[in-house]
Amino acid sequence: MSTPGRLLTAPELAGPVDVVAPALLGCWLVADRPEGTVAVRLTEVEAYSGEGMDPAAHSHRGPTPRAAIMFGPPGRLYVYFSYGVHWCANVVVGPEGTGSAVLLRAGEVAVGEDLARVRRPAARAARDLARGPARLAAALGIGPGDLGTDLLDPAAPVRLHAGQQPDAVSAGPRVGITKATELPWRFWETGAPSVSPFRAGGPRRRRPAGQDGAP
Repeated sequence: MSTPGRLLTAPELAGPVDVVAPALLGCWLVADRPEGTVAVRLTEVEAYSGEGMDPAAHSHRGPTPRAAIMFGPPGRLYVYFSYGVHWCANVVVGPEGTGSAVLLRAGEVAVGEDLARVRRPAARAARDLARGPARLAAALGIGPGDLGTDLLDPAAPVRLHAGQQPDAVSAGPRVGITKATELPWRFWETGAPSVSPFRAGGPRRRRPAGQDGAP
């Protein structure tokens, strides 16, 4: 497995969300806490656009108090509480003011596995430690206090580093949403064991976390 590279830069995150999202596969999210460091190599992401074509995005109705951080600048961490149960982590991307972000759906814990297991005691295998957006945030210890963190700042407690791109990338519908389900904006490393299973959204049952999964 590779190691974290340099920090990403704002220009690298300033493109269209459906272009930036797959480029984040293989990148590393590193979280330093008093109890230790956990680093996750990203294997699955979802794109959400605030440019008017994506009603599943929290930013679709503009810079509401909840979604204001999605409007930039790029590289900020957008954290939200889903279904009143768990936290999810997103990277703000695109030109400032567009309201786009990439939901970090899954990854491989490559540094700090012992600490991640303490935070995720229900995980039965290493691949499950950050398999799904809530599990990923929990493994990294990400919560409401991290909202707005500049992931591109070398002094920040949570940072986004470059990594080795996967050999193959797959794309398909996003998980668990009820709007704009036709957009193939979920991207994952083909064959990666940490990728979360696909479940279509629907109004009749509790859905896995996507951006339209909480009011």
